[in-house]
Amino acid sequence: MTTNDQAAASFAVHIPDAELEPEPLDQAQIVSGDPVVTGKVLWESADGKQVRGIWQITPGVVTDTEANELFVVVSGRATVAVEGGATLEIGPGDACVLREGDRTTWTVHETLRKAYHISL
Repeated sequence: MTTNDQAAASFAVHIPDAELEPEPLDQAQIVSGDPVVTGKVLWESADGKQVRGIWQITPGVVTDTEANELFVVVSGRATVAVEGGATLEIGPGDACVLREGDRTTWTVHETLRKAYHISL
């Protein structure tokens, strides 16, 4: 389900079984391995500034510049190194907050699936 209507009906999604769609990864972001990214937007605000969804990445090492994001890891494990900041060890059940502009390096040890909310 994807909706832009804030008045849409409430819904529930079983995250571990949700079917995801390919999300091309910029080759310049890949440091090592052959990671594959998939995802699904579940909801987006009418102005496009709030997005909620599911995201998954297979093992490998990638870099990223983050948005303002809260996510909860559903499965898998990764180490997220924030440039000039903390190194986060994340796994199932962990909630993580990344700040807009954080430059990160993700070392994905086991395919990681998360549910997220991004504020743009």
